Amino acid sequence: MLMQRICEPDREQDMVTRQLLAQDRIPQGKVASAASGLDTLTLEFVTDATMIEADWRALEQYDCNSLHQGFDWCQAFARANGRPLRALKGSRDGRTMMILPLVIVRARGIRLARFPGGGFNNINTGLFAPDIGGTDAAASAMFKRHLRQALSGHADLLHLDKVPLAWRGARSPLGGLQHIESQNHAFQLTLRDGFDETLSQLNAKSRKRKHRIQTRRLAEIGGFEHVIAKTPAEGHALLDLFFRQKGQRLEAFGLPDVFAPDSVRDFLHRLVDVPAQGTDQPLLLHAIRLNGEHAGHVPAIASLSRKGDHVICQFSSIDDTVCPEASPGELLFWLMIEEACRTKAAIFDFGIGDQAYKRSWCTQETVQYDFVLPISALGRVMVPATLAVTKAKAAIKRHPAVYKTVQKWRSRRQAK
Repeated sequence: MLMQRICEPDREQDMVTRQLLAQDRIPQGKVASAASGLDTLTLEFVTDATMIEADWRALEQYDCNSLHQGFDWCQAFARANGRPLRALKGSRDGRTMMILPLVIVRARGIRLARFPGGGFNNINTGLFAPDIGGTDAAASAMFKRHLRQALSGHADLLHLDKVPLAWRGARSPLGGLQHIESQNHAFQLTLRDGFDETLSQLNAKSRKRKHRIQTRRLAEIGGFEHVIAKTPAEGHALLDLFFRQKGQRLEAFGLPDVFAPDSVRDFLHRLVDVPAQGTDQPLLLHAIRLNGEHAGHVPAIASLSRKGDHVICQFSSIDDTVCPEASPGELLFWLMIEEACRTKAAIFDFGIGDQAYKRSWCTQETVQYDFVLPISALGRVMVPATLAVTKAKAAIKRHPAVYKTVQKWRSRRQAK
C-alpha cells in the first residue's frame, strides 16, 4: 500500500520567511505584491464570540477550514471549561475574511492564546475565506505585526497547534509564522466512488476475507447490529458507556485516562446535544451491539464528527470480554467507512497518532505543525521553551520504551 505524505513545508521559502519575521521587517519593493493579502486585513480582538456568530458560521462552511474551529465545537469547549470564547477577527472592506477562535489560559506563568478543543482536536486550520489573498513573506511579516497589536494586553504568546501547511488544496495563511513539526501526524483514507472502489486502494481481497470471518464468528453467538445513535439520549448513553469502557482498558494497561476529567466529559456531552445539519454533526456515536446469548453487550464504540465531506473519528473503545477473536473494533471501522462511502463523504480521517490499525487503512499521512508568535516580552522569552517541549514530545514518541515509561508515570500522577 502506498501512503501519500503531504504538507511538507517549502524549506527555502520557510527560511526566508523566518528571517523576515525574526527581523520584524518587510523587504523593500514587495509591499505591492501583497496589496490584497494578509497585510491588508484589519484585525480585531473579539471578547464576545456571539457577536460574530453569523460570520463565523459562514466561514466554517468552506472545505479548507477544519470542523474543530466550528462555532458549536468551540463554544462547547469554552463553556465546559468555564472560559470565555474569544476570537481574532480579520476583515477587509467590511467583509470578514478570517476568524481565529481562541481561549486564553495561564500556563507556565504566562497567558497563552490557543485554539479551543486542546488535545481533542485532530486538525486545526483557523477559519479563512478561500480568496483571502497573498501569503508571501512580505504579507506574512506585516500580518505578524498586526497579530501582535491585536493580542497586546490579552496574551503573552499565541500558540496554535496541529496546523497543516496545506489542506484540501489550500496553503495555510498561517504558514509564514514560526513553526515546528508537531509530535503527531494525522492519517486519512481517501473515499472513492463506492465502498468496493475505496477498498481497491488497500488489500481488498484480504480485508474482505477477514470481514467474512468476523461476521461469521459473531453470527455463531447470535449476530450483531450496527448502532448509530438516532437521538441525543442514545448518544449520551453510548458516550457514558464509552467512558467506562475506555477507563477500564486504560487502567488495565497502566495508562492515564484523558477522558476522566469532568470538563472533558461535559465538553463531549455538549457536542452530542448539537443537532445535525443534514449529514453534518459535531459528535455522532456508533457501536456494535450483540444479539443472541449476549444480547445487549456492546463490544465496540466509536464517535465520528462530520463537516461536509470530511469525516473524523474522534475516539473509540473496545470490550473484548466476549468473542475477542471477532475483532469488533476493526469491524466497527469497516461499518463506519462503508456508511461514509454510502453518504458520499470524500475523506475518512483517523485523526492524530501513529498506530498500526490506522496505517492498515490509510492512504494519506498529513504532517502538522505548531505555530508560535510572541506577543509580549515574557512571551518572547518562552518561545524557546515552548518549541523545546514539542521537540521533546516528538523524541519520546519515537522511542516506544521511553514513551511507555512516561505514560505510566502520567497514570500514577493522575491517580494521586
